[in-house]
Amino acid sequence: MIEVKDLYKRFEDKEVLKGISTVFEDGKTNLIIGQSGSGKTVLMKNLVGLFEPTSGQILYDGRDFVQMSKKEKVLMRREMGMIFQSAALFDSLTVLENVMFPLDMFSSMTFRERQQRAMYCLDRVNLTGAENKYPGEISGGMQKRVAIARAIALNPKYLFCDEPNSGLDPKTSLVIDELLHSITREFNMTTIINTHDMNSVMGIGENIVFIYEGHKEWQGVSADIMRSTNKRLTDFIFASDLLKEMREAVTGIKE
Repeated sequence: MIEVKDLYKRFEDKEVLKGISTVFEDGKTNLIIGQSGSGKTVLMKNLVGLFEPTSGQILYDGRDFVQMSKKEKVLMRREMGMIFQSAALFDSLTVLENVMFPLDMFSSMTFRERQQRAMYCLDRVNLTGAENKYPGEISGGMQKRVAIARAIALNPKYLFCDEPNSGLDPKTSLVIDELLHSITREFNMTTIINTHDMNSVMGIGENIVFIYEGHKEWQGVSADIMRSTNKRLTDFIFASDLLKEMREAVTGIKE
């Protein structure tokens, strides 16, 4: 579990995060949503230590990440897996070598053990048989699955995903969503997904945090969204007239 308490982040004279308090739960897909510029990316960067909060606490199972020394933060990051928007694979390494990379860097396993672990992770994301290909030889959806395999190679407690469906077609996006959801439950990870994808929100949103202009505007599950009376949330989720009409037809709620 990750608990955020009264988190502020200021850049010179601009306050981007304004007292955010929330909890991201174990074994669930926790989603951060919001308009561009709302502060959701800054929030995630604070969570993983790329930014230092101006004030507040970030507790990883009770451990205050903000107050840790540099050495303690390095050790803490070994408990984190990350999936970047672009997949961020190494073009000069094979699929297998990409997945083995964090194991080579941070584990004390033998070469054979690292290879076996990497193959297990590739099998878990349904990529057995692609291990000797290079990133340029596989599709964008397969690249994202390689990135997921690499992110779980060290068996992390916490998994961070930045727009994992960016650039993917709707069908492939659903595959990635289901994969992230099932892996989260299987390994009981605290998974946090920064997304604009409304299919993800409605499909796997077990704990959703809506950020508006730097503060937490709303928190709940996907089932709560359809009947929410929070106008900022509904304006964001049901931006198009078609979606508004669909919501009205299902709930009887008019804007």
